[in-house]
Amino acid sequence: MRKILLLSIATSSFLLASGYKIPENSTNAVALGAANIAHNYNSADAAYYNPAKMVFMSDENHIDANLMYIGLNKVNYKGTYTDSTGANTSDESSEKENFLVPSLHYVSKALGNSARVGLSIVSPAGLSKRWKGTEGSKVSEEFTLETIEVNPTAAFKVNEKIGLAVGFRALYSKGVVKLTPSANPLVPVSQNMRGDSLDFGYNLALEYKPTKALEIGLTYRSKVDMSIEGDADLVYTRFTPPATITPILNGNYAVSVSLPVPATFSAAIAYTLPSKTTLEFVYEKTYWSAYQQLDFNYANATAEAIFGNASAKNWKDTNAFRFGVTQELDKMTLMAGLVFDETPVPDAVISYELPDSDSTAISFGGRYKLNENMDVCLSALYSMRDSRQVNNAKLVGKFTGGNVLIISTGISYKF
Repeated sequence: MRKILLLSIATSSFLLASGYKIPENSTNAVALGAANIAHNYNSADAAYYNPAKMVFMSDENHIDANLMYIGLNKVNYKGTYTDSTGANTSDESSEKENFLVPSLHYVSKALGNSARVGLSIVSPAGLSKRWKGTEGSKVSEEFTLETIEVNPTAAFKVNEKIGLAVGFRALYSKGVVKLTPSANPLVPVSQNMRGDSLDFGYNLALEYKPTKALEIGLTYRSKVDMSIEGDADLVYTRFTPPATITPILNGNYAVSVSLPVPATFSAAIAYTLPSKTTLEFVYEKTYWSAYQQLDFNYANATAEAIFGNASAKNWKDTNAFRFGVTQELDKMTLMAGLVFDETPVPDAVISYELPDSDSTAISFGGRYKLNENMDVCLSALYSMRDSRQVNNAKLVGKFTGGNVLIISTGISYKF
């Protein structure tokens, strides 16, 4: 039974990649730590971060193409891990992960006197965590989640100070979960799950410019319930002393699950000094409390009885505080950011699949104007994860490491 419960808990890793939310989906956002909600940079990534800003951009078509490198350092765990064999001493590290993530943003010319449309293609969540040949592989040998969001938007100018926008979110997700709770070839237990989903949501935005120097932005991105359907290769055998091994499952089984990608609200204020220095502060709330439990549903009754046990998650809403500074020069724009972010994962459920913790990030970057129509940009962000003591039913020990490096390059063009 303890193995069964372990398997059920481990399958939560399918969603947990969304715990590694990717707020930075443009080179500007990497440079500013995603503190680019209120200020109008006249860049096409406004279509994603605050589409209401589009109505205040220059009357041209804007395109912004980016390529982002994400490097996840190893996570280290030292302590004990409890499974069906009892408490096992563990001193291990996850695999290092490297990814290339593209993004594309577009803003149209003005449609009449008061409207613009935009389009963003981004990867808002995902990444991976793998533990090989260790206690961690019993819970999370691999989990990988890839997402692509297509986000068309439309903005309307209420007057010279206020813009409003609405958007439509189409989110495609594809994931893999692998775990091997028992490596004993005589009594094998393993799971290899694959699934995908296409789901929808919306976003809303407001931009208010009470003065030329002061800008206020509000954005809301709705929850998207991923209705994932797929299949799993399941192997489960039972050992009955003194020497009887009973095969229970060995085959491919259909599985489905509904998982929330949480809603996010952001409120931002920016002020531009006479020196062309812009300071921006963003408060961001992510409604992770939508993730209360995980329940996989198998059509096969035996698979459902063994692998379909619902596991409580009880995640909490989180706050992030983002600070950005921008200095405009003749042909160069310099940017820097600072971010404080909370983890949504309670102590009672933290495990190998998402050894998450609070973090602090610093970022910097710059844009250079090649000519009147084209800019190039380079930026970097480094996120430092706090170490985390763990004391729950499975783990008693400490997670360290897991810092994140992001490097992004982009090109902007207007015509």
